[in-house]
Parts: sequence; structure tokens; C-alpha cells
Amino acid sequence: MNEQLQSAIQTLKEKFNCEEQVFRGEHTLFVHAADLLEACRILRGDFGFNLLADLTATDYWPETQPRMHVSYQFYSLEHGIHLRLRVPLDEDALEVPSIEGLYPNANWHEREIYDMFGIHISGHSDLRRILMPYEWEGHPLRKDYPLGYEEPQFTFNYEKIAAQKVQAAE
Repeated sequence: MNEQLQSAIQTLKEKFNCEEQVFRGEHTLFVHAADLLEACRILRGDFGFNLLADLTATDYWPETQPRMHVSYQFYSLEHGIHLRLRVPLDEDALEVPSIEGLYPNANWHEREIYDMFGIHISGHSDLRRILMPYEWEGHPLRKDYPLGYEEPQFTFNYEKIAAQKVQAAE
């Protein structure tokens, strides 16, 4: 493992009592939402993680403890190393602080997480929908979001689809 990456991981583990997970050479640290902003400051200022490469969320419903994880993928251009921070969020506390003050490109990513998952980003400069219309209700990437789709027609379900079309015409 790269010495700079090892030092960053060790520092965050000691300071925030992070749990580390390594899968196929990729390192992930699990950070509490309250510690996220300070952890990002340390990564950027002390260890040169100057690029927020990706920011997304995952819904684990029907699990509620934690319900979702917000994943931050950081990259150091100088050292050529990646590090992922994941913030687990319980269903009754779906909120993380904004990191757009440190990483300006987080602005749109955070708006997308708010729009698609309903995770509130505290301290965000312009938290509003970015993909869905303003009046849209709900958050489409939540696993409990109701699906409203038409079933594709195949040979095995032709009769079922044809019956639905007849009912709709009546």
C-alpha cells in the first residue's frame, strides 16, 4: 500500500474511530455524518486528496439501521491514490453536511442525492431538485419508491398484455 494512503487511513482511524474495509485493493473508511466535514478537511489539507471523483448514495431498504450509505470517492492527483469514505445513515436521520466548500464539484452531486434519495444536505448553498421537476413528489432511487411501468411484451406474456390493452380501451 502507498505510504501516503496508509498514513491518511491511519490518521482518520485514530481521530474518528473509523472502520476500514478493503475489497480488491480499494480502501473504504466508514465515517459518522458528524465527522464527515472534518475528515474531508484532513484528507484535502494534510494528504492532498484534491479531487472529489464521485459522490453517490445507496439504499439498503428494507434495512433501516442503516437505511442508506453516502459514498465519497476521493483522488490525490499528486500521489495517484484513491480513498472512499462511506457515511451510514439511519432511516430517521437521513442528513449529511455539505462538502461543497472544500470540493466545489460536490454541489451538483449533493443536489442529485437530495433529489433522487431524499437525503438532506445541511449547509448546501442551493439545495433543490436537479433532475426531477420541482413539483415531483418522492425520490425515485429509493427502493420503496412505487414503480409505475409497463411490462414489456414477450411471447410468454402476450395474452396478459393484450388483456390489459383491451381493459384500458374500454
